[in-house]
Amino acid sequence: MTAALSIGIAAAAGPELGARVAAAAEAAGLHALWVNDTPGHDALEVLGAAARATERLVLATGVLPIDRRTPDDIVSASAGLPADRLVLGIGSGQLRTGAVGGVTDAATALRDRTGARVVVGALGPRMRRAGAEASDGLLLSWLTPGVAAEQAARARGITPETHVALYVRTAVDPAAVAVLEQETARYAGYPAYAANFARLDIDAADTVIRPGGELPDRIAAYRDSVDEVVLRAITASGTVDEHLRFIDTVAEAVAG
Repeated sequence: MTAALSIGIAAAAGPELGARVAAAAEAAGLHALWVNDTPGHDALEVLGAAARATERLVLATGVLPIDRRTPDDIVSASAGLPADRLVLGIGSGQLRTGAVGGVTDAATALRDRTGARVVVGALGPRMRRAGAEASDGLLLSWLTPGVAAEQAARARGITPETHVALYVRTAVDPAAVAVLEQETARYAGYPAYAANFARLDIDAADTVIRPGGELPDRIAAYRDSVDEVVLRAITASGTVDEHLRFIDTVAEAVAG
């Protein structure tokens, strides 16, 4: 299995950068642009700009937290986006009770009302099962290739057609390594992620891709584990040029 290869950015990058990155990603033959929805920034707004700059690129959110973005809000905000290219990634956000039921209900509502595909961001086994049962797929994150392959196989055992995507934080420029390490340490310190790393007996530092000679092999290993690999672009300062170089470097690595 060789997974589709996509790029991920943060909504904080803004619509203008999103449009430039989307156009470059489409030209490079990448599958999708995934945009993290963060407080104060709207992933769907960024995807709107990306949609206007592209014709074929899949447009995805990774993820919209249902504790602050209701199905009604998501339906309204995504109304202008091409449903045939749209993937709505949703997650529980900061919900501490009823998270699985809330995500299941939101996934069902969004599939019925938008015509878009819906995937569920999931860490633990209960949420992964719910996503496989109630949506079109899963968005996994912070996993080694081996663990990702195991979780993908379990999801397909529940629903064979489940699409499993995986976010992999990736730096291709040595100048971005410090930012990658800060991002890794930050997530390793979040209680939910820390518990997940402990449960899986993996180190957060082993779930990322660093620049250098390992880049092609690491990308290949991840592409053998799931259906879609989302290289979450980690750059030194977040400029357009850095993101465009990221795409060029990835394309060169994949080409051989």
